[in-house]
Amino acid sequence: MINVLFAARSERWDTYEAPLRAAFAKARLDVDLRTEFAPEEVDYIVYAPNSEVQDFTPYTRCKAVLNLWAGVEAITGNETLTQPLARMVDPGLTNGMVEWVTGHTLRHHLGMDRHITGQTGEWVVTTPPLARERRVTILGIGALGASCAHALTGLGFPVTGWSRSPKDVSGITCLHGDDGLKQALETADILILLLPDTPATQNVINAEALSRMPKGAFIINPGRGPLIDDDALIAALDSGQIAHATLDVFRVEPLPADHPFWAHPKVTVTPHIAAETRPETASEVIAENIQRGEAGQPFLNLVDRARGY
Repeated sequence: MINVLFAARSERWDTYEAPLRAAFAKARLDVDLRTEFAPEEVDYIVYAPNSEVQDFTPYTRCKAVLNLWAGVEAITGNETLTQPLARMVDPGLTNGMVEWVTGHTLRHHLGMDRHITGQTGEWVVTTPPLARERRVTILGIGALGASCAHALTGLGFPVTGWSRSPKDVSGITCLHGDDGLKQALETADILILLLPDTPATQNVINAEALSRMPKGAFIINPGRGPLIDDDALIAALDSGQIAHATLDVFRVEPLPADHPFWAHPKVTVTPHIAAETRPETASEVIAENIQRGEAGQPFLNLVDRARGY
């Protein structure tokens, strides 16, 4: 019997219990899944960083902590966590992100806001450029970034991807390092942010970065709130350097009602809905990792603690 502790808020248990049990049965795993165990009896922890489990020291038998979230910045700094940590790479989450990013990229590319909110009775004909004439840059070419890049290149957009270390993704121009970042920003008619939240990425979109972008560019951020210097972005919007920012993530969530983003005419706020872990597909990912752990195989999607993702 494999003892699996589900350590997340109670509403998550209601959502995940049935899909997890189904995934374990499908994988032929003999699992005792519970929300409470004596710590020394736990083999695996299915984990949300906002759960009550914050001290991993008593979990002496635990073989791995399997994160329910794609983001791990809330847990990587926990010094009591010495067990292997796997982040969630969920096909359902990836599909949701691709759809959200593609939708908002097309929205800005086609100038759809002008017609949706501009029903003034005035017949104004505007023709958008073709996709091949609109350059897209994605900062962060991990699983999510690469999937979004492939979807956008399939529509005809020339896509540049940037990462801290070298990457090779077919069909897109891959840049890395400080010089690569400058180049990536200079060709970003539409900039999509999918970087993790680490000390190295915080405020990566600051006043200097914004000034490098083409005048009238668009920013789409479904990644992490701290990637953007809020004050610098508002200044760039006010000056016309940036035409519009669509933001799904923020430094404080829910976004406070008095935050200037809410009232700014060039900002679209969405309530952290770009990508959500889907219980059915996420449960199959968790079952596969437990199956691998029991077989002595390497876990999938292990976090590099030094990098923080």
